Amino acid sequence: MKLSLETPQVTEEKVFSEVPSIIDREETHAILSGQIPLTEALDKAYKAREKYFGKTVRIHVLDNIKNGHCPEDCGYCAQRKNAGSGVQEYSMKSPEEIFQDAVQAKENGAYRFCMVTAGTGPNSLATEKLAFTIEKISKELGLKVCLSAGLLDREKAERLKAAGLDRYNHNLNTSKAHYPEICDTHTYEQRVETITHLMKAGVGMCSGVIVGMGESLWDLTDVIYEIKNLKVISIPVNFFIPVAGHAIKNPQSLTPEFCLRTLIAFRLVNPDSEVRIAAGREGHLRGLQGMALYAANSLFASGYLNVKGSDAADTIRMILDSGFYPEFSSGMGEEIDWESALGKDHPYAPENFPELYKYRKSLK
Repeated sequence: MKLSLETPQVTEEKVFSEVPSIIDREETHAILSGQIPLTEALDKAYKAREKYFGKTVRIHVLDNIKNGHCPEDCGYCAQRKNAGSGVQEYSMKSPEEIFQDAVQAKENGAYRFCMVTAGTGPNSLATEKLAFTIEKISKELGLKVCLSAGLLDREKAERLKAAGLDRYNHNLNTSKAHYPEICDTHTYEQRVETITHLMKAGVGMCSGVIVGMGESLWDLTDVIYEIKNLKVISIPVNFFIPVAGHAIKNPQSLTPEFCLRTLIAFRLVNPDSEVRIAAGREGHLRGLQGMALYAANSLFASGYLNVKGSDAADTIRMILDSGFYPEFSSGMGEEIDWESALGKDHPYAPENFPELYKYRKSLK
């Protein structure tokens, strides 16, 4: 059985969010605090999600093209200075290495290839190297490219746009009031300034949060609305993973329901923005990952920056099992027999029965 999409394979993308919020700040806080029944909030979120994105789910693949050697002290990050986390450190990959990673990402069904570097921001030489790589990937593979490279000035933003960059990731991470609690080597205002430079250059922004770093519900409400005020079109919602070397003073224990409520709040405040389930979905959403797609329309596959995640096949299976469809880059996925391709990994596939018969029940 061939994969049959009910909506176009690639939906038209906007640079800026244009649709007004469906709920106000008080309703947002009520959803986050549990005052509004989950099913009622989810139903409202799904109607908005279906209106703007149908039943497709965009799959993004991250490529950590430069790891470690970072002078910043972002408390949530395993690559922060003096973290002592043991992450593998390496300088920026060559354009050829990055291109081959992009080829692999496209073969795995990626809608967008996301390149991530550690550091405060690229110098002029690194900016030219990134521009060359972006142009090669977009022209030769026809793959959309997102870059996360830290703080940028206006000139660098315009250079990357000219090379074909269509998205830039620069998360706000938390509210303005809470930001000094998680980082003291740069300011919240500097992050907003970078976003402004890129948007003026015509680059669509990808900017989201990390939930669970000791913020209050009003902090979370504030940053949801700041992202809306900046007209951000792509919003990754990360759930804090207590990686080795982190410096978050009071990380929260996140329940699957609260994570789902957070995604619902983002959808209802940002109806026409891509809401992405990012790091932490496997460990925090757990059994509600499929349900989360009724609010979110995007996710990462094949891991995150320094943490392993679900592989592409498992991610695609979860999407299909939940009644949605993976959205590929133009020309990808049209001839793939997903029922056949994924069937061999099904627990009840005939070849797996010899192992199933060996099952022995134990109450220990």
